[in-house]
Amino acid sequence: MGVLEGKVAFVTGAARGQGRSHAIRLAEEGADIIAVDLCAQPETVSVPGSTREDLEETVRQVEALDRRIVAEVADIRDLERMTEVAAAGITELGRLDIVLGNAAIWAVGEAEPEGIEERVKVWRETVDINLTGQWVTLEATVPKLIEQNEGGAIVLTSSTAALKSMSLDSVAQTSYTAAKHGVIGLMRNYAVELAKYSIRVNTVAPTSCETPMIMNPVTEGYLAQHPELADLMSNLLPVPAVEPRDISNGILYLVSDAGRYVTGTTLPVDAGFLVK
Repeated sequence: MGVLEGKVAFVTGAARGQGRSHAIRLAEEGADIIAVDLCAQPETVSVPGSTREDLEETVRQVEALDRRIVAEVADIRDLERMTEVAAAGITELGRLDIVLGNAAIWAVGEAEPEGIEERVKVWRETVDINLTGQWVTLEATVPKLIEQNEGGAIVLTSSTAALKSMSLDSVAQTSYTAAKHGVIGLMRNYAVELAKYSIRVNTVAPTSCETPMIMNPVTEGYLAQHPELADLMSNLLPVPAVEPRDISNGILYLVSDAGRYVTGTTLPVDAGFLVK
């Protein structure tokens, strides 16, 4: 029997990368999954976005573990749709125990956007998805946890970029860093507000991770053009990036009884990035 037997987890950005890994890791420990993803191309992102086929593969892998999964396409910026998806998933799976706000973008491209209008587009979409989308995820799910009155665990994905300067003359990098700082502030407020309901709220802060966001020709080309960023992203331990499962294992600790009294904190999974 897994440590999450009988639990239900709501996971955003679940079609691939860290989100898929989190869904699978929690399913391995007995959780059923409500999986959400945009499955479309964000306007300012050059890296190919997730697809419905990606989300279907997450479904296949969770079901292969003999766990139930409800998978829906939704924009985490859309509160009405996210509330609808949460309600439908809870109706089908019977409850809600865990919320993982994982979905995010990094809008690096082959070149910096030219003109103020294009720069504003990058800023707004990055902050809307990476920060406002986290708030929407909480607004769509927290009332269900409170109504259920059995506690719960929430983990929002921030970044090591929220804990150490990642300065670069790039609106994509600045907006990403600012949004990820905001996620930690969001977590802290919700941790205080929800403690009386025995709902724990934490963030996880990954270093570079082997996901489609990083491991693609567009990002590799961008890093080649900006070696100073590659240096900023290097780790203390001799690994260029961690694996998604490493982040998932950290999240498993935070949402399981092993972390039952941990709330209001940020867990780095960073290969020593923050102390170098």
